[in-house]
Formats: sequence, structure tokens, C-alpha cells
Amino acid sequence: MNDTVQDPPGTEQAMAPAPDHGEQSYRGSGKLAGRAAIVTGADSGIGKAVAVAYAREGADVLISYLDEHDDAQETARLVEEAGRRAVLVPGDLRDPAHSRTIVERAIEEFGHLEVLVSNAAYQMSFSSVEEISDEEWQRTMQTNLDPFFYLVKAALPHLKPGASIIGTSSVNSDMPSPQFLPYVVTKAGVANLAAALAQMLGDRGIRVNSVAPGPIWTPLIPASLPEEAVEQFGKDTPLGRPGQPSELAGVYVLLASDEGSYVSGARIAVTGGKPIL
Repeated sequence: MNDTVQDPPGTEQAMAPAPDHGEQSYRGSGKLAGRAAIVTGADSGIGKAVAVAYAREGADVLISYLDEHDDAQETARLVEEAGRRAVLVPGDLRDPAHSRTIVERAIEEFGHLEVLVSNAAYQMSFSSVEEISDEEWQRTMQTNLDPFFYLVKAALPHLKPGASIIGTSSVNSDMPSPQFLPYVVTKAGVANLAAALAQMLGDRGIRVNSVAPGPIWTPLIPASLPEEAVEQFGKDTPLGRPGQPSELAGVYVLLASDEGSYVSGARIAVTGGKPIL
């Protein structure tokens, strides 16, 4: 990896080497035909790979993002190139009202909603607890964890039996890295929120799961790690390398599709060999 360190949340356009979102490799087979999905953080990284895969599987996609307009426009182009509708909704998920706006826009544009993916995240690294300001702690909680709850609550009146809710957790939910203290707390929260919701919503026929990525090459990495850490990123996995966003897309498709019809309350690891217990 030789990317220049970026300011958070980072942008795909400045990354070298460029991440692989499945642009050239993902082939759909109609697994999500006729469905509509919300994907937060879909301008780049895992969210972009999910949006591309969902579109190629037949779903219309609402692309939620902060303010990375160029990256988001490229995601929209790929969704539309697959013959599906793309709706771009910029804004800060730290505002609870924005989560409700996202769901409202999806219903206005698509008329229905079957898949909700809460994926947007923020992280920074710290060498001590004293370094973490109250504002930093709140920003991480309000970006990574709170919107998952707000989005689910807003979406529930529109979700029918067979709908799927997916949260992006992390290998850090099981093996917390101390330098990412606020982040790891939120990712454990995502996993537990998904597991609890799966039990609460099962009688409605709504499935809830989380995906736990390991080291994945996304803009969040050069935007939150020092340059020397970026150079070593992912080399400590059993596979000896970081993953690409495209390597997670199939799991999100499984969880959203009928092929995952009895998968609920799960936390699926995509970690390059690091086990999650």
C-alpha cells in the first residue's frame, strides 16, 4: 500500500492502489430482482461494493453518504449501468432526523423497501484514553451505532415479511484493538443490536444480521491510520493481505436474498482467517 494519508472520512478518488468494488468481476443472477435497498456509506468501500452487487442482482439502491459527492456519483453510475435506479442522499447520520429522511426518500422514490444496510462508519486511532475527547467519543457513537437504531425504527413500518436488515460490525467486535477504543465499542454494539433485533423481529418475518469485516482496503484506512500502519495493513491476517470491498459483497447479497431465508441473528466473519467466537 502506498496511499497518501487522508483526512477523515477519506475519499476513494485519492487512494492508491484503487480498491476493488467488483466493478469488473461481480456478475448478478437476479437474486434481488424487484427489491429496493438502502445502503449507508455507499459512496465508497464496502458500501459501494454492496450497492454495485445489489444493483446487478436486480435491486434499486438508495445511496446514503456524507459529502463525498464525486465518489457517490460514481456509485450511482454503476448502479444505473446495471439497469437499476440510484437515489443519492447526502447528509450527516449524526442527526437522527436524517435517518428518517433517508427512509422517507426511499419510500417516495421506490414505493417499497426490502433491504436496509447500516454500514457508514468513522474511526480514529489513539494511544491513550486521555487523547479521546468527549466530542470524539460522541462523534463515533453518533456515526457508527445510533443511526442503525434510528434507521431500523424508521424503516419498520415499511418492512414486510421477508425483509432483511444488515449491520456492518467488525472483527473488532470480538477482538477489540485498544487504539480504536470508541470504534470497537460501537462495532460490538452493532453486533449486539443486530442479534437482539433478530429476536424481537422474528415473529414479523424480518431477518436481522451483521457482517464482521477484518482489514478491508477502504478510504477509512488511510484516513485514520498513520502512514507506517497503512503500509502494514492486513499483513497480520492468516491470508497475509487486506481484503478488498468486493470480497464482502457476496455475504451481503446472501443475507439480503431468499437464499439466506433462515439466517437471522448471525454475525458473519469476513476476516482473512481471523476467527470470531
